[in-house]
Amino acid sequence: MARRIGLYGVLAYFLFGLFFYWYLFYFADSSLPFEYQGTHADPSTFLNERELFLSEEYSRIRYLLFFLSTPYEWLFYLFILLLGLSKAFNDWSEVTAKKKWLQTAVYLLWLSFFSFIAMLPFSYISYYLSKSYHISTQSFASWLKEELMDFWVNFGIMFILVSVLYWLMKKSAKRWWLYAWLLSVPFTLFMTFLQPVVIDPLYNDFYPLKNKELEAEIIELAQKADIPANHVFEVNMSEKTNALNAYVTGIGSNARIVLWDTTLHKLSDEQILFIMAHEMAHYIEKHIYFNIATSLLFSLVGLYLTAKLMNWAVTRYGEAFRITAVSDLRSLPLFLLIISMLMFVSSPLSNVISRYQESRADEYAIEMTRNTEAGVTTFQELSRAGLSQVNPPFLVKVFIYGHPTMLERITALEEYEIKQRE
Repeated sequence: MARRIGLYGVLAYFLFGLFFYWYLFYFADSSLPFEYQGTHADPSTFLNERELFLSEEYSRIRYLLFFLSTPYEWLFYLFILLLGLSKAFNDWSEVTAKKKWLQTAVYLLWLSFFSFIAMLPFSYISYYLSKSYHISTQSFASWLKEELMDFWVNFGIMFILVSVLYWLMKKSAKRWWLYAWLLSVPFTLFMTFLQPVVIDPLYNDFYPLKNKELEAEIIELAQKADIPANHVFEVNMSEKTNALNAYVTGIGSNARIVLWDTTLHKLSDEQILFIMAHEMAHYIEKHIYFNIATSLLFSLVGLYLTAKLMNWAVTRYGEAFRITAVSDLRSLPLFLLIISMLMFVSSPLSNVISRYQESRADEYAIEMTRNTEAGVTTFQELSRAGLSQVNPPFLVKVFIYGHPTMLERITALEEYEIKQRE
């Protein structure tokens, strides 16, 4: 049975990859509809021929990598089970340590190491691709350092989560998913509060905005919106990328508005103020708290479905997977496999919610600044810097895009300007 499951898994992965290769390179049409040609949303009006070619080429390859790497992760966990590696990790952990928590740490270290090695080629290809298209400016040594840092940060967090999760499974075979979710609520809030001041600084240097005149303008904009802001932070990203970005992170007293230094270097003050107005909208409309609530709701449903699917899989394929019970630590790859698949399946819905929030933030920025020209040129520059398609294929938008397409964003600005003239 194990051989048959493995064969079907490889075949499904091959067909999945073949479909998306055909879709992205031969079927999907990312050209602009006729009615938008010649408008500000038309990339030919703000990109030269080489930039147009590179954006199409880079986008297709990047999207294909996404659609290949996601099911590859599923295949990896499947073969960890089928080849008996999960059982081997568990045996090694029992030989290495006597205490249960140390056994969990050893098992997780082996699983994390194999996962890191298995996914490293995709990570490197992604890095090499962005470097080749002059989006990434990061050295190989810096990239590898971040990959290793990711490994240990993820290992530390996973150790806490897995230890608690499997303790709950042993205590309550039927309701572990509910208890796990209840504990995830304070943990999620704690991590969201902690990330801006503990985790993010591990990767980049954050400091108050150096341009005090611009900071004063941003704070004035914030005060008009009744936002208690004393500082805007910039982060040193130019040594890693040429892309542009700004974001809101954290909750409570740790909430931060952050600008990449690449954004400061490449955009005008008016364009930056438009971006800041957009980010302030997320604060005003409490999108951070809404996202936390949505994430917790998704995790509740996800954990419930995971519990049901794990019980079914262990009952039917336990022998092939070499798992005797759901509460057996050897079932962790199965748990991660199911969680990853559910996240992929739910991504269209989460992306719809995210795109709605981003559209609301764009609308707020337009009303706040009344500067449609700054908005249009900002979105054009974002497209140029990231070599992103203005009108990506439908399935790409559904599964990848958490923001409206540049076509939608620029068109919304043009429609606002037309209404103002009427």
